Formats: sequence, structure tokens, C-alpha cells
Amino acid sequence: MATAAKGASAREFTVKPLFAEPYFVMNIKDAITPKQVKFIQSLEMIENQVNKISKELYLFDLPEMRSIKKAVDEALATFAREVMGISHKLDVTQSWSLINPPGVGMHAHTHSNSLISGSLYYAPMPDPPGNMIFERTNGYRQIEMAVDSARTNVYNTQRNAIVPKEGDLVLFASSILHFVETNHSQQNRYSIAFNTFPRGKIGDYRDVSELKL
Repeated sequence: MATAAKGASAREFTVKPLFAEPYFVMNIKDAITPKQVKFIQSLEMIENQVNKISKELYLFDLPEMRSIKKAVDEALATFAREVMGISHKLDVTQSWSLINPPGVGMHAHTHSNSLISGSLYYAPMPDPPGNMIFERTNGYRQIEMAVDSARTNVYNTQRNAIVPKEGDLVLFASSILHFVETNHSQQNRYSIAFNTFPRGKIGDYRDVSELKL
């Protein structure tokens, strides 16, 4: 409960969240071995606009990644059950490794043909780590009204930052626009990204909306 400023008869008002958009963080460092870190960093990398992406785009399908994939699957099951409240399985589709060399970030983007996407920071992070930024997008972006910095809150902020640390697995809706800040350190910034899609029955048979995935 709050009170309006003078001139508004000091009437009380309430503000409540509406359709909050979650992101999920679980640390799975215990599932990642030094041998796996070395293996991932030995993969062939190719240019990806500004940063580097692995030539292998089904990384979690490799036998060397078994323990990491298991931990990711367990995190996805928790997210589906506890956050989304669904019984469907979220299956990893494509997965790939990324390197942001010094001076390199990642442009703003979303992930197509995916429901939930993820970022895994499998190796020690540089200092500073290069934050992951989620950016608000809506139908009123063409109306430019600057938010008073002293009044920024969860309802009006245009950006939210995640400061990643080694072992963090971050899950988020694939439709959210996100980017990575420039790597201002002198070390490479390593990560793995992946997409998912639900498995199971979606919709309803009698409503002729059933889809079996």
C-alpha cells in the first residue's frame, strides 16, 4: 500500500505484478569435470558475426557431455514442474559452445523454434564476467519516455542484468530479447547455449487442438 503525492488528495493505491516473466538460475558446477571443460574448449570454433560458435551444434548429444546433459535435464524438469507448472518434458534440441574474446560481446537476439533457452557458464568467468542483459520489448517502444532513475522498479525497468558465475545454468523464455555485454577482461568468456522444445500431448482431443510431440 502506498500514498499518492500531494495534489492527488493523498489517496492510497496498490501496485501488483501482472504476468511476471521469470528467469531461473541453478548452479551445476558439481556436474562439470576439468576433463569436460578441456574437451569443450578444444572444439573447432567458427566465426559467428562478432563472437565464435562451435562447429558442433548438437553438443549435448556427445558422449563426453553425459554428466552435464543429465544435470541440465534435471534443471529443465524442475523449471517445467515448479516454475511453468506443466507436466511436459522440455527436451534439449540444439546446443552449442560460444567464446567471446576480449573486446567482444553478443548482439541482441531471441531464439526461434524454441520454448525455453539456456546459457551454461561451464568454465571460470573472466573479471568482469560480461553480464547477460534481458531487454524489455513491447508495443509502445516507439514512444520514448525516459524513466526517472530514482523511480526504477520491476514494472518500468527496460533492462535486467544477470552477473554469471562459474557453473551457473540460466533458463529463460526463448522469446525474450537478450544480449551479452562486451568482454572488458583480457580472458576469453566461455559459455554453452541451447534450445528446448516440449514433448508430450499439447491441446485437447475434443477441441480438435491436440498436438502430439
